[in-house]
Amino acid sequence: MLPPEIELDAELRKVVTIRACCTLRLFVPIKGRPAPEVKWTREHGESLDRASIESTSSYTLLIVENVNRFDSGKYILTIENSSGSKSAFVNVRVLDTPGAPQDLKIKEVTKSSVTLTWEPPLIDGGSKIKNYIVEKRESTRKAYSTVNANCHKTSWKVDSLQEGCNYYFRVLAENEYGIGLPVETSESVKVSERPLPPGKITLLDVTRNSVSLSWEKPEHDGGSRILGYIVEMQSKGSEKWSTCATVKVTEATITGLIQGEEYTFRVSAQNEKGISDPRQLGIPVVAKDLVIPPAFKLLFTTFSVLAGEDLKVDVPFVGRPKPAVFWHKDNVALKQTTRVNAESSENNTVLTIKEACREDVGTELRYRVTGLIENHDYEYRVSAENAAGLSEPSPPSTYYKACDPIYKPGPPNNPKVVDVTRSSVFLSWGKPIYDGGSEIQGYIVEKCDVSDGEWAICTPPTGIKNTHMEVEKLVEKHEYKFRICAVNKAGVGEHADVPGSVIVEEKMEAPDLDLDMELRKIVNVRAGGSLRLFVPIRGRPTPEVKWAKMDGEIREAAIIDTTSSFTSLVLDNVNRFDTGKYTLTLENSSGTKSAFVSVRVLDTPSAPVNLKIREITKDSVSLSWEPPLLDGGAKIKNYIIEKREATRKAYAAVVTNCHKTSWKVDQLQEGCYYFFRISAENEYGIGLPAETSDPIKVAEVPQPPGKITVNDVTRNSVSLSWEKPEHDGGSKIIQYIVEMQAKGSEKWSECARVKTLEAVISNLTQGEEYLFRVMAVNEKGKSDPRTLAVPIVAKDLVIEPDVRPAFHSYSIQVGHDLKVEVPISGRPKPTVTWVKDGQPLRQTTRVNISDLTDLTVLNIKETSKEDSGTYEITVANVVGQKSASVEIITLDKPDPPVGPVKFDEISAESITLSWNPPAYTGGCQITNYVVHKRDTTTTVWETVSATVARTTLKVTKLKTGSEYQFRIFAENRYGQSFALESPPVVAQYPYKEPGPPGTPFVTTAGEDLKVEVPFIGRPKPTITWTKDDQPLKQTTRLHIQDTTTSTTLHIKESNKEDFVCCCKNNSSCCPWS
Repeated sequence: MLPPEIELDAELRKVVTIRACCTLRLFVPIKGRPAPEVKWTREHGESLDRASIESTSSYTLLIVENVNRFDSGKYILTIENSSGSKSAFVNVRVLDTPGAPQDLKIKEVTKSSVTLTWEPPLIDGGSKIKNYIVEKRESTRKAYSTVNANCHKTSWKVDSLQEGCNYYFRVLAENEYGIGLPVETSESVKVSERPLPPGKITLLDVTRNSVSLSWEKPEHDGGSRILGYIVEMQSKGSEKWSTCATVKVTEATITGLIQGEEYTFRVSAQNEKGISDPRQLGIPVVAKDLVIPPAFKLLFTTFSVLAGEDLKVDVPFVGRPKPAVFWHKDNVALKQTTRVNAESSENNTVLTIKEACREDVGTELRYRVTGLIENHDYEYRVSAENAAGLSEPSPPSTYYKACDPIYKPGPPNNPKVVDVTRSSVFLSWGKPIYDGGSEIQGYIVEKCDVSDGEWAICTPPTGIKNTHMEVEKLVEKHEYKFRICAVNKAGVGEHADVPGSVIVEEKMEAPDLDLDMELRKIVNVRAGGSLRLFVPIRGRPTPEVKWAKMDGEIREAAIIDTTSSFTSLVLDNVNRFDTGKYTLTLENSSGTKSAFVSVRVLDTPSAPVNLKIREITKDSVSLSWEPPLLDGGAKIKNYIIEKREATRKAYAAVVTNCHKTSWKVDQLQEGCYYFFRISAENEYGIGLPAETSDPIKVAEVPQPPGKITVNDVTRNSVSLSWEKPEHDGGSKIIQYIVEMQAKGSEKWSECARVKTLEAVISNLTQGEEYLFRVMAVNEKGKSDPRTLAVPIVAKDLVIEPDVRPAFHSYSIQVGHDLKVEVPISGRPKPTVTWVKDGQPLRQTTRVNISDLTDLTVLNIKETSKEDSGTYEITVANVVGQKSASVEIITLDKPDPPVGPVKFDEISAESITLSWNPPAYTGGCQITNYVVHKRDTTTTVWETVSATVARTTLKVTKLKTGSEYQFRIFAENRYGQSFALESPPVVAQYPYKEPGPPGTPFVTTAGEDLKVEVPFIGRPKPTITWTKDDQPLKQTTRLHIQDTTTSTTLHIKESNKEDFVCCCKNNSSCCPWS
């Protein structure tokens, strides 16, 4: 049983950084008995559906292909078995464009601007956010236009907006890897604000319980339609304002007031953004009935006019309640006619006289008698008075009852025939100029069939209220006359004849239309506005109307209204696709009539057409396109090219000012998939995009395969291998095609298709000569071929054996496994023999040899130091043999140093030790020796030195006369050896009497003499040469040379004098020689 363990590599303990679109591989060795259960998770529970996980008893591997920003984070590995559990984590940072900014809000809206705020993205793509891109889009359009491409804060005021329009906004973050995902306003934002206060308030009327007010519209509606007005009032002595009316017009009557109470009024305008500041009536109003005596405000009392010219007399007046107005001429009530009539309103009366004549001249010979009792009869007489006195009264008048006078109305005005059918006539007329002082109650219409001359009433006896009528059930082809009378309380007035007579028959008229001059030109309308085409038409019978659009259909949203006299077409929220020729066709039984109106919607352009991929390389794509069919009513200024990796959602701009219809998009990531789109721009903005329907892989045909090698040749086959192409063109190599060409032929024929880097071509003709070539294939096509440098003859090969070890020596630590692979060659296949240190290698379960086609492999499990040595490999076939050797060095702690331990020098306080290096150094250099000492009276060892570099050491500070034992360890980087122990030794001088010098040498006088005297003694004796009991002094003729074991006297040209030599040390002196 073994608890689970995780061996997390040092690189995985850091943050693992990887580019977007690449493959993430997390390889983690694991241990445990029984084999632990493996579980990978994400820190916040994110899905691992895209991950491929492989686990064995010794490792686990997590692979995520095509990583993106959302694959960043902490990956947690947990392994568990019955002995316990273990966890570790790996932090992964994907270098990608950022995620979408967070919490996009509309902070403020005015009539021309919108202020936005947002928070940075949760995922920065592994790189600092450089800036933000702010874009806007009118709700009637599909394409966004850039407001600011280099915003360095998390708020922006978008100004210069069109008042009253609806906009969408979006914000994107950008880092060094590109533009990230956008965050967009969920609903459109209308660019408007609260309206200004209403204009001047006017008091129209006041009664005991009501007040009538009117006011002017606000100077500005805030960019949004006025929905209504709120009228508030405040009673005197109160601070509270209460709503008393909500209206959609600019006037209101407030009822329910308390008589005599004083009120203040104010009015506010309201649109969809809110309520304006109020406009207050300048003075308070008291609820009471107004009584104003009638009074004239005549500017002149005399009016002059030339005969034949028109005269208009306007007389202002005031009065409450509204006064009745009467006109008299020469004391006689003025009779109104079509030439002379008077009309009165709330505050003035107007007398109109057409073509004035002398009969219209009048003197003021009238007097208003007041104080009469209603319905009483009175007679009147008049006296004239001058300076002389009063005249006799005139004869009395007849009796007049005191009541308001009324008269029969005048004839209706301008009667005429409007239309005629096979059984009816349509008549119309106007009100009488003179209503007789009483309201017109109705009209009576009469008809007369000319064939019998009798008049018949066509209306009910009380008449009709309308000033038009269809007289039905007439006899076809008959001729009729018509007349009309007005009716009031006084009775039926004078009739008015319809001019001429009318023959009742169906009127046939070919259809026709009156196309206004403005419609004969090109009708320009801004996108988002309304298109209104109003065309008067005529024709009998009423023509059938058809609207159509050339090169397309009229949108279903179009409202078409048609009557017998006009037709209209209304399209709201027009866009670029509403541009074109609108045809109007009228048709009835009398013929047809057509006309057209050219409409140009001033909008951004439509999408470019015929977008094509012209060329693809390993890092670029060339695009071409044609201009949009609809230019939006303005010249195309430029094109905008954008790209998007298939794994991302946001496009990034490639170029925003392209003035041609083609572009090469370069610096693309090889092997990645991209979408591309093109938008045209005119003075009204950026139009709709044309987009590639499928992703484009940035790749090309691969380069040719690498070097081709002939692996084998037989009488009927050739075995070839080759290297991968240096570049796969950005797309995975699908297969390789092998072709061959027989000698004397110009034709290349395919002989193999393989997915590996080798192939065997069989069925060759023995002795025939062939050329071979190989091509790599990816999804973009075939590479250029790579041809084998020399032709191949199909025959069995005989090749001398060869063995070439890759290394001359192999080092392996004891206990580890060793595998030595030695390449061999030869045809036929050679036999292989292994020898170690001159002896055939004996194979066991631990040491074994395996031979392959081109390799011989030595496997040693759990090596020991006995496995070190020289290994010789011999290969042999019928052609010959060849040998090579390799040395295997086993690395271990060394053997003990080689003894015995020598005591080179002993004194009372120190001993100098020496020893030999170990016979087996452990396969590497001895780093140092460790020397211990022990007083033989104890069992405790003390360290003398642990850093001895040589094989000798002087041990000092010993106790005189004590017996010591020493031990030495050898040490290398793999450990310390066992100890080499010395015999006991006493720390004291080993004094001995020196022996006599040797027998002196005798030579002939005059010859050079060399006398060498050996000696022994510990410590080393002091050497003294004397002559005649006097120490011998060295001269140019005498020279003395001492060693540790002898002394030598050199005498040039010796003579017969005697010389004596004596050796002396601390012990004693030796005899004289």
